[in-house]
Amino acid sequence: MTSGLLAVIDMQRVFAEPDSPWAAPRFAEAAAGVRRLLPAYGERVAFTRFLAPAKPDGAWQAYYEQWPFALQPSDAELWELADEFTPHTDQVVDATTFGKWTPELARHLGPEGRLILAGVSTDCCVLSTALAAADAGVEVLVAADACAGADDDSHAKALHIMDLYRPLIHVTTVAELLGETG
Repeated sequence: MTSGLLAVIDMQRVFAEPDSPWAAPRFAEAAAGVRRLLPAYGERVAFTRFLAPAKPDGAWQAYYEQWPFALQPSDAELWELADEFTPHTDQVVDATTFGKWTPELARHLGPEGRLILAGVSTDCCVLSTALAAADAGVEVLVAADACAGADDDSHAKALHIMDLYRPLIHVTTVAELLGETG
């Protein structure tokens, strides 16, 4: 088994379905990377879900004015995990914020203090989670090929920004995490 907690960020229908305004074009590729990682982490996996708040406040009001389709209750279909991940819902952390580094996710981490991130969107929720966890003193590894951004350029830029935070954040690959050699 690989050490740490694998946090799979927001692998939800709203990011998976091509006709969604928030579709991540390379969602399927990120999902393939996540599928490869799941067996190595066993029960040390937490999935997260981005949800809309019941009533947005502060700057979130302007955000949801731009994206009114997303103001749906937490049980709406768009917030469900993509079908292939629904069997892995033992540990699901919901948040109405981009960053998923919450007290609940921290409780799942355990004493090792290593957080492996995969999911969507690299340039939003993955980035926000990585920075907050690093600020909390957590070692963060980001599986670049198990993430997808809003587009390829944003994905690459977000990975670059996160890698600037070494040694707190390290951008890696699925193969490196699994100990596979070339």
